[in-house]
Amino acid sequence: MLPMSPVPLLSLLLLALQSVWSSTPQEPKVQGSPQPEISSLHHPTWSLGLELYRSLRIDIDASKTYTIISPLLLANSLLALGGGANGSTLAQFHDLLGITKNEKAVGEALTSALKSLREANGTSNTLHSSSALFSKQAAELEKSFLEKLQTHFGLQHVALEDAQKETDMEMLQSWAKNGMDGEETAALERALETKPGAMILANALRFKGFWDRGFHHESQDLRSFLGTKYSKVPMMHRSGVYRHYEDIGNMVQVLELGLWEGKASMVLLLPFHVESLARLDRLLTLDQVEKWMGKLNFTSMALSLPRAKMSSAINLQKQLATLGLVGAWNEMSADFSSASSMGRGKLHLGAVLHWTSLELAPESGSIDGMDEDEDVEKPKRFYADHSFIILVRDNSTGALLMIGALDHTDSPAVHDEL
Repeated sequence: MLPMSPVPLLSLLLLALQSVWSSTPQEPKVQGSPQPEISSLHHPTWSLGLELYRSLRIDIDASKTYTIISPLLLANSLLALGGGANGSTLAQFHDLLGITKNEKAVGEALTSALKSLREANGTSNTLHSSSALFSKQAAELEKSFLEKLQTHFGLQHVALEDAQKETDMEMLQSWAKNGMDGEETAALERALETKPGAMILANALRFKGFWDRGFHHESQDLRSFLGTKYSKVPMMHRSGVYRHYEDIGNMVQVLELGLWEGKASMVLLLPFHVESLARLDRLLTLDQVEKWMGKLNFTSMALSLPRAKMSSAINLQKQLATLGLVGAWNEMSADFSSASSMGRGKLHLGAVLHWTSLELAPESGSIDGMDEDEDVEKPKRFYADHSFIILVRDNSTGALLMIGALDHTDSPAVHDEL
C-alpha cells in the first residue's frame, strides 16, 4: 500500500477536528438564529467605512451634527461612477475602494450585500434607500454608461436644469426625502457650487432594525444621556444572553445585538466612562475591530439603551479627497471620458452627498420576540447613558451597512435645578 500523501492526511485531520468541535457542547442559542462568528472583516466596505468615519470625526462638530454613513451604499455608488473614469482618475477610485486586480469581484460583493440587505427588509429591518447621479449641464453622457448605472448598480440619472444653485439644492433635498420614504431629512450645511459639467453622486438611506428580542414598552423610563450635551431620553431595558467582550486595556465594552432572523447585527462600542469619543475614534482601525469581534463571547447581560434617532446630511468631498480621491473634482484634470460621448472635457465630480437616518427603537421582528426578560445570573451591565459607536453588519455577506456615533440626542436638555 502506498504511503498517504501529506495533503489528504491534513484533510483527514481537519475533518477529525471538525467532528470534535461539532460534538462539543455549544453555546446557548440566543436572540433567535445564532449569529455567525466574525473571523475576518475583509469585505470592501469595512476599510472604506472605518477610514471615512475617522476622517469625518475630525471635521464634524459632534455637539451639533450626527456622524452616520452607509459604507455599503457609498461604495456601490463610487464603483458605479468609477466605471466612467480612465487614467489616474480611475486609479484613484480603485485605490479608494481597495481594488487591486479584480474589479468584478468587488462589484459582485457589493451587489450581493445590497441584495441580502433588501431581502431582509420587513423582517430584520425597515429600509428605504436610493442612489442617483445628478449632472449639471454635462456633456452628453454615454447611453451604455447610464444603462450600466441603472441595471448593475441601481443608480438613477437625473439632469439638473440650468437654474440657480438654490433651485438645485431644493431638488436634491426633495429627492433625498423621497428616497427615505417621505421622512424629513437633515439639511446640508452649505450650498453647492454646481459648475457646468459637474456630476453629483447622491445616496439616501433610512434604517430601523428589529431586534430578535425586543424591549418592552413598560420597561422604558426617562433617564439622562451624558453626551456632548446632557439630555433626557427614554431608556430601554432588558436582560438576556448576548455576545459581549470587555476590553480592559482600552476601556471599552463591545456588544453584539442580533436583528430578527439573524440576517444582520448591530455592534455597539461603549467606553467604560463618560468621555468624548475622540479616544475611541482613534482606536477604530480594521485590525482593532477584528480583534474585538473575534473575542466576543456569550455573556449574561443587563442592557440599557437610549431610544434615539440619528439623521445627517453630509457632503463627503473633503473626506474623500483626504483619502486619495483628488483628481476627480478638477474640471481640467478629471478623466471621465468613458462616461461621455464627447470624450475628455469639463466633466468632473462636483459633490458626493450622503443623507442617512438610523433609529434605535424597542420593537422586535415578531410579536413572539416580545417575551419576558431571560432569567440570567450575575449579569454584566451595559448601561449606554453616554456616547457610543454603532456598527450595522450584514451577517450573510459581512458587509458594513452603517457606521456612526451617538454623541447627543435631540431630546430636551437637562437643566440644573437651583
